[in-house]
Amino acid sequence: MNKTSVSTLGTGTAQAPSLSTVPKGQRKNRPWPGEKKQFMESFMHKVFFICAFFGILSVATITLYLLLQGLPAFSEVGVKELLLETVWQPTASTPKFGILYIILTSLVGTFSAIALGVPVAILSALYIAEIAPKLIKKIIQPMVELLAAIPSVVYGLIGIQLLNPLMYSLELKLFSDDSTHQFTGGANLISAVIVLAIMILPTVIHTTQTAISSVEPHLKASSLALGATPMQTLFKVSLPAAKSGVVSGIVLGIGRALGEAMAITLVSGGSVQFPTPFNSVRFLTTAIVSEMGYATGLHRQVLFSIGLVLFVFTMFINLIFNRLTHSDPMKAS
Repeated sequence: MNKTSVSTLGTGTAQAPSLSTVPKGQRKNRPWPGEKKQFMESFMHKVFFICAFFGILSVATITLYLLLQGLPAFSEVGVKELLLETVWQPTASTPKFGILYIILTSLVGTFSAIALGVPVAILSALYIAEIAPKLIKKIIQPMVELLAAIPSVVYGLIGIQLLNPLMYSLELKLFSDDSTHQFTGGANLISAVIVLAIMILPTVIHTTQTAISSVEPHLKASSLALGATPMQTLFKVSLPAAKSGVVSGIVLGIGRALGEAMAITLVSGGSVQFPTPFNSVRFLTTAIVSEMGYATGLHRQVLFSIGLVLFVFTMFINLIFNRLTHSDPMKAS
């Protein structure tokens, strides 16, 4: 037994070997835990910073590009004429660029779809997360995920083949004695709202279900122990506790509805009119998609202005819902 071993046994404490006791061939490759941990921490901080930087850079670049491309039309056409006029005739001898009806259509269509789809989505999420048996849950969850995976153009094609004929038959019955009504063949605001409501379902369901499943079990157990029924616990404990996730799902649903173009182009008709249920209408996104291919000059700049208006709406809605999410519930009550 060497002197190092004798001294260790004599004191009763194990000492780490000094650098001098490590063979020279192993000193270079020895992973010292403290140095390795510090290196990994520093490395991951840099990785996170780079990812965050590119995320912020992307948003800033998109914002700057839309401002540079969209603002010149406001100065040339005029803010009042562009936002408050209702006549859209960009290819006429005297062009008219009023987008008020297009803005109203997007707002009415989006929030109608949210009003129709969000209650269904929240109730579905509650059922999947808290009520459904395991077997049924295994069946429903893949179906919801499949809804999210379906391309938007497929929703539009299904709307043309199934929904528009139904809307047209309803239109014929309701306006059979109205000589002033312009028949749309079922391509109208109602069809667009129904398609949008179906398209936002998987996003809101998945986000809400995840939030509800993350609620602490002791909150639900306490509610049941105090005498609340399972349904009271669901709606007065689980759902309020998952408020942040539910609101996030609604925001994502609004973004999906506001930004949808292809499916709406197929089922909404495409006319610039006041958004009544059975009118053929045009959304902000469909205005850009349907005319960007041939637009030139001022017409093209106005289409970028429409994109800027859509971007501002999305940012404004996000700010409102973020404020609602982070509001103090004690103050709200």
